[in-house]
Amino acid sequence: MKVMKPLVSFLSAIILLASQISCATNQVVIPKDDNKLAFEIYKQLIETNTTHSAGDNTLAANQIAGWLRAAGFPEEDIFVGGKKEKKGNLVARIHGSGEKEPLILLAHIDVVEAKRSDWSIDPFTLQEIDGYFYGRGTLDDKAQAAINTANIIRMKRSGFQPNRDIILALTADEEGGGNNGVYWLLDKHPDLIQGAFALNEGGAGLIQDGIKIANSIQTAEKIFESFSVTAKNPGGHSSIPRDDNAIYDLAEALLKIRAYKFPLVFNDVMRLGFERLAEISPGQLGSDLKAILTEKPDPQALERLGKIPSINALLRTTAVATMLEGGHAPNALPQSARAVVNVRMMPGEDVKDVLATLIKVVDNPEIEVVFNGGGRPSDPSPLTDEILGAVESITEDMWPGVVVLPTMTTGATDGAKMRNAGIPTYGVSGLYVDRNDIRAHGRDERLLVQSFYEGYEFMYRLVKKLSSSQPR
Repeated sequence: MKVMKPLVSFLSAIILLASQISCATNQVVIPKDDNKLAFEIYKQLIETNTTHSAGDNTLAANQIAGWLRAAGFPEEDIFVGGKKEKKGNLVARIHGSGEKEPLILLAHIDVVEAKRSDWSIDPFTLQEIDGYFYGRGTLDDKAQAAINTANIIRMKRSGFQPNRDIILALTADEEGGGNNGVYWLLDKHPDLIQGAFALNEGGAGLIQDGIKIANSIQTAEKIFESFSVTAKNPGGHSSIPRDDNAIYDLAEALLKIRAYKFPLVFNDVMRLGFERLAEISPGQLGSDLKAILTEKPDPQALERLGKIPSINALLRTTAVATMLEGGHAPNALPQSARAVVNVRMMPGEDVKDVLATLIKVVDNPEIEVVFNGGGRPSDPSPLTDEILGAVESITEDMWPGVVVLPTMTTGATDGAKMRNAGIPTYGVSGLYVDRNDIRAHGRDERLLVQSFYEGYEFMYRLVKKLSSSQPR
């Protein structure tokens, strides 16, 4: 995931304020027979450096291929390849009856950079400390990669006969680096990862005060776009200042952008998510959520919610200044000043419309606003009864009382690329994290040991339910 992907932003933003959510404390009992397999794959992945600067994604892909061969997967069902020597991806397949189109289990095995000097431990040694697994990628995204791998081995060994092919896809450069594995596979080997839908990262569960309170399923994500805002001026000597100053002009433009609120946007998924959240959120928060779901959203409720940054990001497209440069000498009036404005577009919006809006907001013909590039917009995946029903059923079985929340992430995953290729993609993992201490991309990244094994069991049950002729 990119830029501290707020995989739980939708949940965390509201549950942070909803202090009284009725939910029973629960600990699921999980089978121990195959836990050793999942752990060993997890450990090997964590201890294989797959950063862009110094890592080797191909080595990790080949290690997974070794596990699959040892479990009896034939060579023709295992593929390792990539755009560059160290940017390999793995795709493997369990063959089903063909009754339904394939199900894809997607995860990336590259990770963001991690310096030993920044961490309290070695980031590339899996360590278990006080009930947590520590190491780079323990949460993003090697837990899901290890879980998916161990689960298809578990299914293979048990003789499970699915009604559809189950495809495992572990990819490179999701975090950045220019050799994105999903793009490459879709372009060079589209036959390998075609299916009815994919299960990906982007959804998670939240723990508050030691209690599991929500399990999310991500069906959409905002799209990263970059713009530059530039002011220019003839300049001059700083001893003779003038009102027309490039830095001041730019500052005024940025303040206008800060003050502007893009219109409220609801897609079907977000509407359902907000409806469920409104029911479990107490006080003013719950009332405000209900008030913006009406045919004519209450402007005061919208204003209050809009003042909460993490909620505001879910209501509309956002624009924020992230980089700034200007001037050429300490004793000269600036001849230019430039800012980078990062926009996160709601699904379905057009970057041309956003550019036109920014130009209108700046309202200064002397200020240049330019689109620099970014992601490709993608529409939300349809939230079918098949998917939502399966997630709800297994969540209730494993964690009674935990609500399932459809969600949109404000950060980016490879799900958008899959959706643009016509493959509906859903972020779901069953991995629970403390909403007050989420360390993906950060120092001392970690995941609860219990959460890892529960996520392993959750995904096993989910994949079997979605690929069985009879519900189980």
